[in-house]
Amino acid sequence: MSIVAAFAVPHPPLIIPAVGHGREREIQATIDAYREVGRRIAGLSPQTIVISSPHATMYLDYIHVSPGSEATGSFAQFGAPDARFRVAYDTAFVHRLDAEARLRGLSAGTAGERDPSLDHATMVPLHFIRQAYREAGRTPDFQVVRIGLSGLSPAEHYRMGTLVQHVADELDRRVVYVASGDLSHKLTADGPYGYAAEGPQFDRKVCASFSSGDLLPLLTMDRGFAERAAECGLRSFQIMAGALDRRRITSELLSYEGPFGVGYGVAAFVPLVGADGAPMTDPARDLLSAYETWHARDMADRRAAEDPLVSLARVALETYVREGRAIDPRDELAAGRLPKGLPDELLGTRAGCFVSLKKDGELRGCIGTTEPVRGCLADEICGNAVSAGTRDPRFSPVTASELPELVYDVDVLSEPERVETVDELDARRYGVIVWTTDGRRGLLLPDLDGVDSVDEQLRIAARKGGIDLRGDDWHLQRFEVVRHT
Repeated sequence: MSIVAAFAVPHPPLIIPAVGHGREREIQATIDAYREVGRRIAGLSPQTIVISSPHATMYLDYIHVSPGSEATGSFAQFGAPDARFRVAYDTAFVHRLDAEARLRGLSAGTAGERDPSLDHATMVPLHFIRQAYREAGRTPDFQVVRIGLSGLSPAEHYRMGTLVQHVADELDRRVVYVASGDLSHKLTADGPYGYAAEGPQFDRKVCASFSSGDLLPLLTMDRGFAERAAECGLRSFQIMAGALDRRRITSELLSYEGPFGVGYGVAAFVPLVGADGAPMTDPARDLLSAYETWHARDMADRRAAEDPLVSLARVALETYVREGRAIDPRDELAAGRLPKGLPDELLGTRAGCFVSLKKDGELRGCIGTTEPVRGCLADEICGNAVSAGTRDPRFSPVTASELPELVYDVDVLSEPERVETVDELDARRYGVIVWTTDGRRGLLLPDLDGVDSVDEQLRIAARKGGIDLRGDDWHLQRFEVVRHT
């Protein structure tokens, strides 16, 4: 036995009648498709259902698998405490998955569970699966494995899926994989999260992937693009893709709609079997190798197209991490070790700047100065690059093995100017500084993925400075940046 089917499903709480109170009828196409998923799963009689959930325990650098023998949960936070669920976990499967992750060096396992309760992204699919069993006059006799998401790369989420497939084969389990995840949350201006052009674009890309069965685009999707779309399920779908690794499959998009400004897609994937009952393999579906080839080319292209200021930041951090020394741009320039095309005025101009590092699309460090504190802009860039990689208190210092995976931004700041009202701000054009006379200060750069309004910008900046926007006497400054990538 192995993975006998996989499904991508959304998890709107209002689809549960006790929560929706009739509003669920506004997503009837999703309900109909979900019922079809439930009927198919009941017809397959799986021993184990593996569910990946964006709302289970989540860490930046660790994929969490729920431990224990069982778990319970309800929709109490959505006003329906009587809509309750209890599941039995497949402890043998979980233990084997945990052991395989350690054996293969994957940062995943059962450590560090913060809340054992079932989350709504797990319970929504269980609602329809159990409903299908009841309608068929059967008792749901499956066990569950619940997997959270992380900030790790698409490759690591895919590898997690391959471990699910491996353990299913090893334990001879009949397994259905359910990838719980909504699509974009920014489809309409009147929706709860507003509109972004990337929202509908994201949904079209994912639905095309679901329809064709070509799941590689789920791995190669630009993370910044996905963040601007405010997606929910991408990494859940990446684990699902790994669970189908090298298997010949059929694929079907059962439904798609977004009436509340949130995209709901339902899709089914069935691994084909041969005359002997064994899964049919397809070497062309080795998506991990395909992704790694794509990723290496993408990183090489990024480096080749780097702005000279970004290259300077890279040289500064890489030299510090590998050799333990800070570079002097003048000495490096004289020795011909600095990037070609570096403007001469960097040695004669003073300005504040921020250096930001990302790895796998996630922030890995960001340190800067709003006003110049060093002799020239070149010194400012080098010093802040080293600080971003080694002294950002939110992160451990960058290691030498991480250096090839880092993507850099250098933002050169204009002189901050005081403003009197929030009407003078623009989250795309201006960065903001919120400050108080007792020395507290919070700053946020402009045009950041996921920060679409001045209100959001102010909240984040104030939080960083420990400032209460409702109770403290606070003031504002704004600044512009020239972003180098």
